[in-house]
Amino acid sequence: MSEHAIEFLRGFIGEKVHCQHSPIKIEKQAETLAKECAAKAAEVGIPLEDIQEEVGDIQELIASRLEEAAEADQGNAAKP
Repeated sequence: MSEHAIEFLRGFIGEKVHCQHSPIKIEKQAETLAKECAAKAAEVGIPLEDIQEEVGDIQELIASRLEEAAEADQGNAAKP
């Protein structure tokens, strides 16, 4: 995958992935963000195939990042 595609994906995930507490919301949010990511990548000339070649299914990647954000948020909420 090109360095441009990697940077695009990192930036997109950093900007768009925020904590969701419900598994249903995580899946729905991941689906929405994956579609948005594919569209924005196309706008800047990055083929979705370039991204998927490196990371696989972007919806699964985004869902895992959302789950990580939710776990981190729960961990921070438990701290006094």
